[in-house]
Amino acid sequence: MTAPIPTKVHYHKKDRELELTYEGGESYRLPVEYLRVFSPSAEVRGHGPDTATLQVGKKHVGLKDITQAGRYALKLHFDDGHDSGLFSWDYLYDLIQRREVNWDDYMRRLEEAGASREPLGIEIKQL
Repeated sequence: MTAPIPTKVHYHKKDRELELTYEGGESYRLPVEYLRVFSPSAEVRGHGPDTATLQVGKKHVGLKDITQAGRYALKLHFDDGHDSGLFSWDYLYDLIQRREVNWDDYMRRLEEAGASREPLGIEIKQL
């Protein structure tokens, strides 16, 4: 797949959403939680479908920083310390297109595991 390249990337800190705008004004907002639980990193996805790690307690995760990786991807620096995944333009566009299916599957897997989107303890963020 050759996805379009965003003309603008904007982080809405209060809403914890990443907005991607494409040529022609088409715009999509993706929750940071969604991006975090579907990170393309080996830490999350494993080294195959059977080795993926279910991400739990990520409901309130935000972004500390966004950096561009060459001309093909973004590196998202999450405020829970995770920053090892490169989100290619193709992968981000796939996340946009498959958002509902992906989210429904994630919610099903959480329920099957008896897990929650809520953090397990008191969240302390550095000021």
